[in-house]
Amino acid sequence: MTGRRPEGGRQLALSLPHEPAFGRDDFLVGEANRTAAAAFDRWPQWSLPTVLLVGPPGSGKSHLVAAWARRAGAAVVAAADLDGVDPLVLVEGPAVAVEDADRAPGAGVALVHLLNAARAAATAVVVTARTGPQAWPAVLPDLASRLRAATRLDLAEPDDALLAAVLVKLFSDRQIAVEPAVVDYIVPRMERSLAAANRLVAALDAAALEAGRPVTRPLAATVLGRWSSTED
Repeated sequence: MTGRRPEGGRQLALSLPHEPAFGRDDFLVGEANRTAAAAFDRWPQWSLPTVLLVGPPGSGKSHLVAAWARRAGAAVVAAADLDGVDPLVLVEGPAVAVEDADRAPGAGVALVHLLNAARAAATAVVVTARTGPQAWPAVLPDLASRLRAATRLDLAEPDDALLAAVLVKLFSDRQIAVEPAVVDYIVPRMERSLAAANRLVAALDAAALEAGRPVTRPLAATVLGRWSSTED
């Protein structure tokens, strides 16, 4: 943002908090997530009470679930924390979301108990995972069977158009003006995930503040090169 240039000299970079926005209006839709987003928008008119949402890290699973949970009044819990939660308490509400089921300990015993309780209480359940249960290590047959019977929705890695739109919105959220050519330069050179887009925009914001200049193509090249060197 050009308005944040210092009057003179080098600007001190301040680490200001920036909370990500997880509302439905903040969830940008492209070919990679259109079907899943439309299905969540149809709540509560679902044909099946259990939904399995599958997508790679950074594809937007948590964002989509957070936006839906706010509207549906759903409880959200990590699969790794299910052992410490009474499933009967969770299913007292209208819906439950369980995140990262592929990383649940004990091959998902607690998740099976939750799904059983939800079925008895007619409570909807959304389960997120990076892959389908067929790829999970030592998954319980009962859990695999229940998830095969669920509605499966897949999120793919974002395409160029979606990544560009996300970058523009993230810059706008931080009140940073960026030329379209800079976004066009970044997209084919960045990690292809929405999580990476968040990290990259934060890094560019910090670098621009420190340098006391706008986010430009040379600055983007420097930050991207720094990330590439770190990965190597």
